Amino acid sequence: MTASPEPTSEPARPLLTMQGIRLGVRKVSVLLPGIVVFAVAFGAAAAAKGLSLLETVMMSALVYAGVAQLVAMELWRPEWSWGAIAGLAVVTATVNARMVLQGASLQPWFAPYPKALNAAHLFLFTDASWLIGARYHGEGGRDLGVVIGAGIVLWVVWVATTIPGYLLGALVADPRQYGIDLVMPIFFAAMIVPLWRGKRAAVPWVVAGLVALVTAKLIDGYAFIIVGSLAGALTGAFSDDPA
Repeated sequence: MTASPEPTSEPARPLLTMQGIRLGVRKVSVLLPGIVVFAVAFGAAAAAKGLSLLETVMMSALVYAGVAQLVAMELWRPEWSWGAIAGLAVVTATVNARMVLQGASLQPWFAPYPKALNAAHLFLFTDASWLIGARYHGEGGRDLGVVIGAGIVLWVVWVATTIPGYLLGALVADPRQYGIDLVMPIFFAAMIVPLWRGKRAAVPWVVAGLVALVTAKLIDGYAFIIVGSLAGALTGAFSDDPA
Protein backbone atom coordinates (compact mmCIF):
# COMPACT_ATOMS: atom_id res chain seq x y z
CA MET A 1 0.00 0.00 0.00
CA THR A 2 1.47 3.33 -0.97
CA ALA A 3 0.57 6.59 0.68
CA SER A 4 -0.99 9.15 -1.60
CA PRO A 5 1.05 12.35 -2.00
CA GLU A 6 -0.04 15.18 0.22
CA PRO A 7 -1.49 18.13 -1.67
CA THR A 8 0.79 21.13 -1.80
CA SER A 9 -0.52 24.64 -1.48
CA GLU A 10 2.20 26.90 -2.84
CA PRO A 11 1.23 30.58 -2.85
CA ALA A 12 0.44 32.03 -6.22
CA ARG A 13 3.52 33.63 -7.74
CA PRO A 14 3.14 37.39 -8.16
CA LEU A 15 2.91 38.24 -11.84
CA LEU A 16 4.65 41.29 -13.26
CA THR A 17 5.76 40.94 -16.85
CA MET A 18 6.84 43.08 -19.78
CA GLN A 19 3.84 41.74 -21.66
CA GLY A 20 1.65 43.16 -18.91
CA ILE A 21 3.40 46.53 -19.08
CA ARG A 22 2.91 46.67 -22.85
CA LEU A 23 -0.74 45.71 -22.40
CA GLY A 24 -1.16 48.55 -19.91
CA VAL A 25 0.36 50.98 -22.41
CA ARG A 26 -2.07 49.84 -25.09
CA LYS A 27 -5.07 50.00 -22.80
CA VAL A 28 -4.30 53.53 -21.60
CA SER A 29 -3.61 54.90 -25.08
CA VAL A 30 -7.34 55.58 -25.67
CA LEU A 31 -7.39 57.87 -22.63
CA LEU A 32 -4.32 59.90 -23.57
CA PRO A 33 -6.16 62.62 -25.57
CA GLY A 34 -8.23 63.44 -22.50
CA ILE A 35 -5.13 63.39 -20.28
CA VAL A 36 -3.36 65.78 -22.66
CA VAL A 37 -6.23 68.29 -22.55
CA PHE A 38 -6.42 67.88 -18.78
CA ALA A 39 -2.69 68.60 -18.34
CA VAL A 40 -2.86 71.57 -20.70
CA ALA A 41 -5.69 72.98 -18.59
CA PHE A 42 -3.58 72.66 -15.45
CA GLY A 43 -0.57 74.28 -17.10
CA ALA A 44 -2.73 77.18 -18.28
CA ALA A 45 -4.26 77.61 -14.82
CA ALA A 46 -0.82 77.61 -13.19
CA ALA A 47 0.43 80.28 -15.61
CA ALA A 48 -2.65 82.40 -14.90
CA LYS A 49 -1.90 82.17 -11.16
CA GLY A 50 1.66 83.39 -11.65
CA LEU A 51 3.64 80.20 -11.04
CA SER A 52 6.92 79.82 -12.90
CA LEU A 53 7.36 77.13 -15.53
CA LEU A 54 9.75 75.22 -13.24
CA GLU A 55 7.29 75.36 -10.33
CA THR A 56 4.48 74.16 -12.57
CA VAL A 57 6.43 71.24 -13.99
CA MET A 58 7.74 70.25 -10.56
CA MET A 59 4.20 70.20 -9.19
CA SER A 60 3.08 67.91 -12.00
CA ALA A 61 6.11 65.64 -11.58
CA LEU A 62 6.19 65.39 -7.77
CA VAL A 63 2.65 66.08 -6.56
CA TYR A 64 1.07 64.38 -9.58
CA ALA A 65 -2.50 64.67 -8.34
CA GLY A 66 -4.54 65.74 -11.38
CA VAL A 67 -7.81 67.06 -10.00
CA ALA A 68 -6.21 68.13 -6.73
CA GLN A 69 -3.70 70.22 -8.68
CA LEU A 70 -6.50 72.04 -10.49
CA VAL A 71 -8.39 72.57 -7.23
CA ALA A 72 -5.18 73.91 -5.68
CA MET A 73 -4.96 76.43 -8.52
CA GLU A 74 -8.50 77.57 -7.74
CA LEU A 75 -7.40 78.32 -4.16
CA TRP A 76 -3.91 79.61 -5.02
CA ARG A 77 -3.02 82.99 -3.53
CA PRO A 78 -0.13 85.42 -4.06
CA GLU A 79 0.52 85.41 -0.31
CA TRP A 80 -0.16 82.63 2.11
CA SER A 81 -1.33 82.46 5.72
CA TRP A 82 -1.42 79.37 7.93
CA GLY A 83 -5.20 79.37 7.67
CA ALA A 84 -5.06 79.43 3.86
CA ILE A 85 -2.54 76.58 3.85
CA ALA A 86 -4.75 74.53 6.20
CA GLY A 87 -7.80 75.21 4.02
CA LEU A 88 -5.94 74.12 0.90
CA ALA A 89 -4.76 70.95 2.66
CA VAL A 90 -8.28 70.05 3.81
CA VAL A 91 -9.84 70.61 0.39
CA THR A 92 -7.18 68.68 -1.54
CA ALA A 93 -7.31 65.86 1.03
CA THR A 94 -11.07 65.73 0.56
CA VAL A 95 -10.74 65.60 -3.21
CA ASN A 96 -8.16 62.82 -2.95
CA ALA A 97 -10.15 60.82 -0.40
CA ARG A 98 -11.61 58.83 -3.28
CA MET A 99 -8.19 57.25 -3.74
CA VAL A 100 -8.62 55.42 -0.42
CA LEU A 101 -11.65 53.55 -1.76
CA GLN A 102 -10.01 52.98 -5.15
CA GLY A 103 -6.89 51.53 -3.52
CA ALA A 104 -8.95 49.38 -1.18
CA SER A 105 -10.87 47.91 -4.11
CA LEU A 106 -7.61 46.60 -5.60
CA GLN A 107 -5.91 45.60 -2.32
CA PRO A 108 -6.60 41.85 -2.72
CA TRP A 109 -4.75 42.02 -6.04
CA PHE A 110 -1.81 44.08 -4.75
CA ALA A 111 -1.35 42.27 -1.42
CA PRO A 112 1.01 39.49 -2.69
CA TYR A 113 3.51 42.00 -4.05
CA PRO A 114 6.39 43.51 -2.01
CA LYS A 115 5.54 46.72 -0.14
CA ALA A 116 8.37 48.62 -1.84
CA LEU A 117 6.99 47.73 -5.25
CA ASN A 118 3.46 48.70 -4.22
CA ALA A 119 4.74 52.02 -2.83
CA ALA A 120 6.45 52.78 -6.15
CA HIS A 121 3.49 51.91 -8.33
CA LEU A 122 1.00 53.65 -6.02
CA PHE A 123 2.88 56.90 -6.70
CA LEU A 124 1.81 56.43 -10.32
CA PHE A 125 -1.73 55.42 -9.32
CA THR A 126 -4.41 57.70 -10.83
CA ASP A 127 -8.09 57.56 -11.67
CA ALA A 128 -7.27 56.42 -15.19
CA SER A 129 -4.89 53.63 -14.11
CA TRP A 130 -7.42 52.55 -11.46
CA LEU A 131 -10.11 52.35 -14.13
CA ILE A 132 -7.89 50.22 -16.34
CA GLY A 133 -6.70 48.06 -13.44
CA ALA A 134 -10.21 47.52 -12.04
CA ARG A 135 -11.61 46.42 -15.40
CA TYR A 136 -8.59 44.19 -16.14
CA HIS A 137 -8.78 42.55 -12.70
CA GLY A 138 -12.54 42.14 -13.02
CA GLU A 139 -11.99 40.29 -16.29
CA GLY A 140 -9.62 37.84 -14.56
CA GLY A 141 -6.25 39.49 -15.30
CA ARG A 142 -3.61 39.44 -12.54
CA ASP A 143 -0.47 40.96 -14.10
CA LEU A 144 0.52 44.06 -12.10
CA GLY A 145 2.50 45.21 -15.12
CA VAL A 146 -0.78 46.43 -16.65
CA VAL A 147 -1.26 49.04 -13.91
CA ILE A 148 2.44 49.98 -13.87
CA GLY A 149 2.65 50.35 -17.66
CA ALA A 150 -0.45 52.53 -17.73
CA GLY A 151 0.81 54.58 -14.79
CA ILE A 152 4.23 55.28 -16.32
CA VAL A 153 2.75 56.47 -19.62
CA LEU A 154 0.20 58.66 -17.85
CA TRP A 155 2.89 60.27 -15.68
CA VAL A 156 5.18 61.02 -18.64
CA VAL A 157 2.34 62.47 -20.74
CA TRP A 158 0.99 64.49 -17.80
CA VAL A 159 4.35 66.10 -17.03
CA ALA A 160 5.31 66.67 -20.69
CA THR A 161 2.01 68.27 -21.75
CA THR A 162 1.93 70.53 -18.71
CA ILE A 163 4.62 72.59 -20.49
CA PRO A 164 2.62 73.59 -23.62
CA GLY A 165 -0.34 74.23 -21.33
CA TYR A 166 1.76 76.64 -19.29
CA LEU A 167 3.00 78.42 -22.42
CA LEU A 168 -0.58 78.64 -23.70
CA GLY A 169 -1.78 80.01 -20.39
CA ALA A 170 0.93 82.66 -20.41
CA LEU A 171 -0.55 83.96 -23.69
CA VAL A 172 -4.21 83.79 -22.65
CA ALA A 173 -5.39 86.30 -20.05
CA ASP A 174 -8.48 84.30 -18.99
CA PRO A 175 -8.37 80.56 -19.85
CA ARG A 176 -12.01 80.20 -18.74
CA GLN A 177 -13.28 82.16 -21.73
CA TYR A 178 -12.11 79.23 -23.89
CA GLY A 179 -13.87 76.69 -21.72
CA ILE A 180 -10.67 75.25 -20.24
CA ASP A 181 -12.35 75.11 -16.81
CA LEU A 182 -14.83 72.59 -18.28
CA VAL A 183 -12.11 70.07 -19.03
CA MET A 184 -12.18 68.48 -15.58
CA PRO A 185 -15.94 67.69 -15.37
CA ILE A 186 -16.00 66.50 -19.01
CA PHE A 187 -13.00 64.25 -18.45
CA PHE A 188 -14.51 62.58 -15.39
CA ALA A 189 -17.91 62.23 -17.00
CA ALA A 190 -16.22 60.36 -19.87
CA MET A 191 -14.22 58.20 -17.46
CA ILE A 192 -17.23 56.82 -15.61
CA VAL A 193 -18.94 55.61 -18.80
CA PRO A 194 -17.01 52.28 -18.88
CA LEU A 195 -18.06 51.69 -15.26
CA TRP A 196 -21.73 51.55 -16.18
CA ARG A 197 -23.30 48.50 -14.50
CA GLY A 198 -26.96 49.25 -15.09
CA LYS A 199 -29.59 51.55 -13.65
CA ARG A 200 -29.56 50.02 -10.16
CA ALA A 201 -25.82 50.50 -9.69
CA ALA A 202 -26.06 54.07 -10.98
CA VAL A 203 -28.45 55.18 -8.22
CA PRO A 204 -25.67 56.19 -5.73
CA TRP A 205 -23.94 58.17 -8.49
CA VAL A 206 -27.13 60.02 -9.36
CA VAL A 207 -27.83 60.77 -5.70
CA ALA A 208 -24.26 62.03 -5.20
CA GLY A 209 -24.53 64.29 -8.24
CA LEU A 210 -27.89 65.76 -7.30
CA VAL A 211 -26.91 66.37 -3.68
CA ALA A 212 -23.64 67.97 -4.80
CA LEU A 213 -25.49 70.29 -7.19
CA VAL A 214 -27.97 71.38 -4.54
CA THR A 215 -25.18 71.88 -1.99
CA ALA A 216 -23.17 73.97 -4.46
CA LYS A 217 -26.18 76.23 -4.94
CA LEU A 218 -26.74 76.66 -1.22
CA ILE A 219 -23.21 76.72 0.23
CA ASP A 220 -20.14 78.52 -1.11
CA GLY A 221 -16.82 76.73 -1.35
CA TYR A 222 -16.10 73.05 -1.78
CA ALA A 223 -18.56 71.59 0.73
CA PHE A 224 -20.45 70.07 -2.20
CA ILE A 225 -17.60 67.58 -2.72
CA ILE A 226 -17.88 66.21 0.82
CA VAL A 227 -21.67 66.29 1.05
CA GLY A 228 -22.19 64.78 -2.40
CA SER A 229 -19.67 61.98 -1.88
CA LEU A 230 -21.10 61.11 1.54
CA ALA A 231 -24.63 61.04 0.13
CA GLY A 232 -23.53 58.70 -2.66
CA ALA A 233 -21.58 56.46 -0.28
CA LEU A 234 -24.49 56.18 2.16
CA THR A 235 -26.91 55.42 -0.66
CA GLY A 236 -24.63 52.68 -1.93
CA ALA A 237 -24.11 51.27 1.55
CA PHE A 238 -27.85 50.92 2.18
CA SER A 239 -28.67 49.56 -1.28
CA ASP A 240 -29.43 45.87 -1.38
CA ASP A 241 -27.28 43.82 -3.72
CA PRO A 242 -29.26 41.76 -6.25
CA ALA A 243 -29.33 38.07 -5.42
